[in-house]
Formats: sequence, structure tokens, C-alpha cells
Amino acid sequence: MARIVVIGSGMGAMAAAARLAVAGHRVVVYERGRTHGGGVGRFARDGFRFDTGPGLLHLPAVYRDLFVKTGKQTLEQSVELGQVDPASRHLFADGTDVRLPNASRAGVLQALDGAFGAGAGERWSDLVNRAREVWDATRRPLLEEPLRADWRVLGRDPYPAAPVRRGRLSGLFGRGGADGPPTLAAVARRELKDPRAVALLESHALAHGLDPRSAPAATTVLPYIEQTFGTWYVRGGMRALADALHERCRQRKVEFHFDAEVTGIVEKDGRAAGVELADGTVAEADAVVSGIDPALLPPLLGGQAPWREGDVRPEPGAGGGTPGRLTVLLALRGTRPQDATHRTVVHAPDREAELAAVFGDGHGLREPRPHPTVTVLRPDDPTVRPDEEHEAVTLTSVAAPHGPVDWTDGTAAEQAAQRLITAAEAAIPGLRGRMLWHEVRTPADTQAETGARGGAVPGPVLAGADGAFLRPANVTRLPGLYLAGGWAHPGGGLAHAGMSGALVAGLIVEGEDWRGSQ
Repeated sequence: MARIVVIGSGMGAMAAAARLAVAGHRVVVYERGRTHGGGVGRFARDGFRFDTGPGLLHLPAVYRDLFVKTGKQTLEQSVELGQVDPASRHLFADGTDVRLPNASRAGVLQALDGAFGAGAGERWSDLVNRAREVWDATRRPLLEEPLRADWRVLGRDPYPAAPVRRGRLSGLFGRGGADGPPTLAAVARRELKDPRAVALLESHALAHGLDPRSAPAATTVLPYIEQTFGTWYVRGGMRALADALHERCRQRKVEFHFDAEVTGIVEKDGRAAGVELADGTVAEADAVVSGIDPALLPPLLGGQAPWREGDVRPEPGAGGGTPGRLTVLLALRGTRPQDATHRTVVHAPDREAELAAVFGDGHGLREPRPHPTVTVLRPDDPTVRPDEEHEAVTLTSVAAPHGPVDWTDGTAAEQAAQRLITAAEAAIPGLRGRMLWHEVRTPADTQAETGARGGAVPGPVLAGADGAFLRPANVTRLPGLYLAGGWAHPGGGLAHAGMSGALVAGLIVEGEDWRGSQ
């Protein structure tokens, strides 16, 4: 039985902890904050409860596997999990209103033809078929295996310009044109034509904090995953999933220490041998799993970076320059209408202005600024509201990170929140008249609560763009030190965090030559 220390209690860290514990290791978690879950938080007031992180789950099979492998109760026995149908509603500035059914290719085709005109559904379907090739080519090397030593092959975009014969992995990458590999925005314009369909595709990138103008064409895999494997909600919100994972860890005898900041990683005989805490105590270990941003590790390693020579490493300013989330939590009076859609995306009327504000410096934009793309979540869940005469609603948009924008400026934050509320009125008529109160959460709040630089929210790994959308490997230059969580391979998001934990546990249990489950 080895002694394993885990730094942080985010979803990836807890996924690793649960798997390591069931393998017979003694696992101790040190968390600088007061609770578990990392970015999967909760805000509660006056009988209302809100997720402060992700509100929906994709690829639930990741957590089904985790719960099956770590205990007797399955995921569905631990939380109440259900599909969201329709998966999403999209509202555009010209009044177009389209509802996309959950996990139904034929239904989506029909809905897009009805909203955008004949042929729109077929063009979308063709694009998703090509995205399936991206999924088939990258699923294993990007999601199910530790990052390969020849990771640069993943820097070539696997999105096919036209149907091609399937081949080996190396033959599927690098089909860019004479002007280089296409971006998501270029693919959207070329293959979808209709600007509303373009906005629909680009919104999948934007939801993950990705700029469609620079994100690789392989980003098309994101709508493919959602459309193929469905959109899911956990009764009580995603925080209920974090609570269930924490409880599974406790059942497996994982030991948690909160308000316990790690200030150093102890090295002995060229290996990670434990951690030093802020109070000066040392916790010895045979291996250390770091669930925090790897870019924050050098001060804990005497100034040394954790990655090996030739490994993927964060770009200068990465993390801190990655967008965060602006979230507005709304407590509403009045019953939730029976025909209300769980998730509505209200698209920005001026996408270029939105992208400039989020990914550029934002200077020179006209005032008042137009509203950004806003996601409106209205769960039909009695556990998140005080009674049937009230409704809990969450508004989110991608926001420039704290730093380029001073999100501690209460006036600026409130003005931004009001733009979201104005946009959301398209989805909830009479919204302002129903408001009891609202709570604004900015990237500065995310930074304060989770330690994420700039309040950044990591996106999933993607092939293409010369590897710019890859994350550092789970194995580091220091034997016995491993990386888990959204800022390590295979990137951010609930499902990817669970995969990260599985990879780290496999490497520790099976050895560093392990290549993943077959």
C-alpha cells in the first residue's frame, strides 16, 4: 500500500483519489479552500440553490465508469441523472427560434431545415459526419491514453476537407489547405453558409472559452459529442455530482483536509516524497498528485517547472489569459412555465464585437456595448427553488479574464450583468418584473475561490493548431509527481476531468509505460 498525497479537491483530483483508494492505496487530500469540488461550486440563499460552475454534463459514461469501478452504487444510484430535451433552444437577433432535440441526428436536421431553410440541416449533418472522423481519430490518443511522447502528431488537424479513406492515426492528420489548417470560423463559413448556422457552430467553441477565429477545425468534435451522447442534468445541479464523488472518496477511506494550503513539494532521492503545508508540517508520500494549474507548481518545486524536456507546456500567460465566466444568478417570483426550455442560448447581435471584447483588449468598442452570447439555464428541479411559486435561473457568458478587465470594479461588473439580464429577456419575457434579487459572479470571484489565474476556465484538449490546444502530460519530470485536472491532459470540463483522474490512477497503479484501458 502506497501513501498518496493529492493537492486540491477538484473533480479530476477526486476522481484520481477514489480510483487510487479502491486500488488499495492510502490517499490524503489537501485543499486550500473550505470545500471540495473546485470550480463545481454552489451558491445558496433564501431557499434558492445555484451551480456556480458547469450546469450540464456531457459524456456521462465517464462518471458511470468511475462509480462502477470504485463502489457498489452506480452513478444513477448515487445521483438522479436525466437527459435534457430539447437539448437547447437558440434565439437569434432576427427573431429566429430553433429548438434542437437531444441526441437525435434526424431531429436536429429537421429543426434546422425548419428554422434556416431547406438544405441547412443537411449541411449541418455533413459537417457533423466529418466531425465524427475527428472523434474516431482522436478519441483514444486525446482522451483515453496518457499524452504520447510523439504528441506533435496531434498538432495536425484531423478535420477532413472531404470524405477520405480511413487509415492509421498518422494518416488522418494534417489535411490543411495551401493556406494552412482551417479554423473553426473558416469551416463554419465555408460549409454552413447561413450566418445563423455559423453562429450556432461557433457557440459551441465560445461556451468553452475558445475563439472560433483561432480554434482549429477539429473543434467541430464538440457539437458532435453533444449531439451524439446527449446533454444531461443532475437533480440538485452539478454540485450534487461533486458531492456524490466526495462521498464516494470518503467511503473508500480517502482523508480530506480543508483550509490546508500546500506550499512546497518535498523531493528525496530524486523523487516526489511528500508535501509541505503552510503551517510548516510535512506530509510524507510515495507519490504526489497535483490537481492545480501546473503553471502554479514552480514555486512549490524550488523554481523548477514540472514538465519534461520536449513535453507540452503552457504558453506564456496561458491560464491567466484564458477567458472566464460572468454568471448572474436570478431568484424569480412566479412558477416556471411547463413549456420552458432548460437551456436557451441567446446569440449576440454583433459577434465580432463580442469576440473583440472577450479575446482582444476591448478598446475602441462603441458604447453602449451590445450584449454577448448568453446561456440561460432554467432547470425543472424543485430542489433548487424554495417552492413551486419561484424559479431559479442562471445566466452565463464568456468573459475576458480578470486582469484585462478589472472584475473587482462593482460598477463595471453590475453593468455587464445588466447586459446579460437584458439579453435573457428574449428567453424569459417579463424577466425584470419577476426578479426578487440577483447575484453577480465574475472571473475575480472564480480566482479568489479556486485559485485559477485570472478566473480562467480551462477548455478541453483539441487536435490541430500545432498543439496549442494540448495540455501538459500527466507524468512530470519529477518521478512520483503527477498532474490531474483541467489544466493537465486531457483538459477541462466535467467529463475530461474525470478522464484525467482515471489516467493518473492508471499511471500510478500500472506504471508509467501504461497506455490506457483497452
